[in-house]
Amino acid sequence: MIESDVIARIKYLMSEMRLRQSAFASRIGTDVSNFSKQMNGKLPISEGLINKIVVNAGVSKSWLTNGEGLPFGKNAQPDTVGAETASEHEAGIPVYDIDVTAGPASREMIFADDRIVGYVNVPGISPDCRIVKVSGDSMEPVINNGDYIAVREVTDTSILYWGQIYVVLLDDYRMVKYLRKHPDSGQIVLRSANPSYDDIELPRQAIRKLFFVNNIIHIDTRM
Repeated sequence: MIESDVIARIKYLMSEMRLRQSAFASRIGTDVSNFSKQMNGKLPISEGLINKIVVNAGVSKSWLTNGEGLPFGKNAQPDTVGAETASEHEAGIPVYDIDVTAGPASREMIFADDRIVGYVNVPGISPDCRIVKVSGDSMEPVINNGDYIAVREVTDTSILYWGQIYVVLLDDYRMVKYLRKHPDSGQIVLRSANPSYDDIELPRQAIRKLFFVNNIIHIDTRM
């Protein structure tokens, strides 16, 4: 990997995506000041930065690091998160270019095929999971802003594991919360890990979809 060439390819991406340097840094979830220094050659291009660009910009890692193939080509390897990757025709866990906590959307819209940015094989993560991004600080320090989670859809919502973390889809919101038992069997409590946030009580029938959080993938934004 020749750093000057990588920097040139990153600048090409910013141009193609029509994003200024600060906006691109925010898009990939990295520190704006450090990213500026990396673009000026004052800090090295780290593996962490490469992986963030691959996951959040949906480009080929081989193109970004070595100039091989096409940045967004269908035949490019969808490398992500520094893990062993797989093509769409091989076994792999899909990584989606979505924020699972941002805005209303149906289950079908969330997991549309055109939102997949790559596939990964990660030991310990079930192949029936999907990997999505989380924003906000309501679940800190358990899940930090910008972290990824591997989720599995719950088909039988009559069986819940109290005290576990779920992605909850309502008509107007998507949230990542602990599920806690309510004294009223028709109600449910959503609890944040961050004590600054109050509990949310809502009718069980208000829940449209539930996804069990199997794994948490921490992203170090200090890189």
